[in-house]
Amino acid sequence: MNETQIKQLIEPTINKLGYSLESVSLIREKGDLFLQIVVDRFDPISLDDIVAISNEISPILDENDPIKDNYFLDVTSLGAEKPIKLEHLDKYINKYVNLHVINPIKGENYLEGNIDSVNDDILILSYKIKTRLVRVEIPRKDIDKARLAIKF
Repeated sequence: MNETQIKQLIEPTINKLGYSLESVSLIREKGDLFLQIVVDRFDPISLDDIVAISNEISPILDENDPIKDNYFLDVTSLGAEKPIKLEHLDKYINKYVNLHVINPIKGENYLEGNIDSVNDDILILSYKIKTRLVRVEIPRKDIDKARLAIKF
């Protein structure tokens, strides 16, 4: 069974639990085989969430036996600095993000701050320059990458 077939096997259960299945990979490292399942959702994903997902999909994998070799199941999330799909930026209002823009703003291509608002054409980002809070309007068409960021 290949990765696409494994995805088709477990995706309905993962979706039912409220997550999206981002990827399925079979990886061999130092002689061991790993089935890596990457999941996501809008809300943060905890270790308890990972355990719950693992507990739900393990019996499905055991019953269908898609991998004939011994393997380790590795369920993970996209992480604290996960990429954001540009069409979903409106779901991240009041979140701290890192944006890459194709037309520099004040000489910068990377901006990190809180999304204040989003509409079809403009995203308003608040970020700090030293101790001063700056709000900038960014044309959505100029944003080519976005991810959550960790505020220090």
